[in-house]
Amino acid sequence: MLCATERTALAADPSAAAAPPSVAVPDFWDPRRRPERPDLSRLQSIRFLTDLDYPPFNYAGPDGNPTGFNVDLARFICDEIKISCTIQARPFASLLEALNDNRGDAVIASLAPTAETRRLADFTDPYYRTPARFVARRDSSIGDLVPERLEGKKVAVVAGTAHEAYLKAMFTEAEVRSYPSAEAAREALQKKDVDLLFDDGIALAFWLNGTESAGCCTFRGGPFLESRFFGEGVGIAVKRGNDLLRQTLNWALFQLWEKGSFTDLWLRYFPISPF
Repeated sequence: MLCATERTALAADPSAAAAPPSVAVPDFWDPRRRPERPDLSRLQSIRFLTDLDYPPFNYAGPDGNPTGFNVDLARFICDEIKISCTIQARPFASLLEALNDNRGDAVIASLAPTAETRRLADFTDPYYRTPARFVARRDSSIGDLVPERLEGKKVAVVAGTAHEAYLKAMFTEAEVRSYPSAEAAREALQKKDVDLLFDDGIALAFWLNGTESAGCCTFRGGPFLESRFFGEGVGIAVKRGNDLLRQTLNWALFQLWEKGSFTDLWLRYFPISPF
């Protein structure tokens, strides 16, 4: 989750920064596994549900209507399959309930498939994942971020997170220093109290690209995507058993990736890639 300053900056203009050509874009589609085109004539419309509390993925625009990466992606999907769509915002905690009460057809709100959510909905293939990343100060000589090279290095992390658990399990030679918040962990790196910071790559990307970092730091190594710690990725949720819609969305997502439309959209919102 992004901090308040990051949310404000992205809500004001998510595409303000020009993306350099070297920005990495997530690629979760295998061209050798092309999904079959479903019978789109059986679909009349799609009612997408989202929330307004996770910039830059979904938030309220200046007119109060939903906007953000997920919302734009939903619109791209509808254009691809040439079908009418609506996008309605609801509190995040009520999205799956609304889906199962037939108040919507699909949830596109950075909802991750887990054992709990899979009991309530079916999911498309993932269209992005949230990587973990290390950040170092620009003047740091640390380069090769493998466990044996971090012996004795002080690494800031937010207490109680999957990132803390991953460090303690995989980087056992590092000196893990846990902080109560992302802001405190970042401050420790800026003040040189630690050598590295390990956290959510998406939130870190916007911090690095914003004014609060003051250009202090940069990504080093990674990304780290172990699903045991960081999940299987984010998909679009549909009502259980709605295979036609799930397959249609999978087909549309693949088409958007193959045509380059997904890449264009990603670069608009992520000028510093978390990957």
